[in-house]
Amino acid sequence: MASPASHSNQPRFRCQWLVLSLFSTVAFGQPAPTQGRVVDRAVASVDGKVITLTQLEFETRVQLINRGGTEAAFASLDGEDLTQGLQLAIAQRLATIEADRFDAYPLEPGELEKAVADFTNRIGGEGRLQQFLDAQEADVGDVGLVLRRAIRAGRALEGRLRLKANVTEAEAKRAKADVAAWRSLPIDTVRQLLAKERFDKLVQQELTQARKTNDVRLLMAFAPDGGVL
Repeated sequence: MASPASHSNQPRFRCQWLVLSLFSTVAFGQPAPTQGRVVDRAVASVDGKVITLTQLEFETRVQLINRGGTEAAFASLDGEDLTQGLQLAIAQRLATIEADRFDAYPLEPGELEKAVADFTNRIGGEGRLQQFLDAQEADVGDVGLVLRRAIRAGRALEGRLRLKANVTEAEAKRAKADVAAWRSLPIDTVRQLLAKERFDKLVQQELTQARKTNDVRLLMAFAPDGGVL
């Protein structure tokens, strides 16, 4: 585990609605912190496709950096980082399984290039990016795969669920009257907050169902009893 000085400023892997809603009721084990390069091992499989420890570490770093945690490029990852990283890795794969089958929700021209450019800026420029890639024995294409999956996962859920999460003005007015903390807020703000709450619940339901219809297995220290979600 990194020293407090090297890791304390790193934003924890507090994922957006995608992970918070999917895994709010799932208990994961806490693996021991990794130390140096470990011989690759499978940590999970989703729909028959394996996620390795090396892959998990890399994806977790990319996701952390992409959310502003640039220290994650070179700092050691602890058990919590990897546990939450695996949560996100599984959630994104579940969200895109159907989209992959039908090649749906493609990225717009130039969208991935922009995402990679933004990632490069966050990490500190081309030189810093290359140092990160060298340390991870990866290339820019590997970063692009992680970013592409993240974009498509969010888009797939938006496409399937956003209309169902719409809130009418009448519903917003009732919520404004019922929730004390919302009474002083503009009606449009209340409507947005209520829509987000509804959307989050729909995401949880969608991905809970995806776990039932797709084979998801956790291995190593991440696995609960039986290793199956």
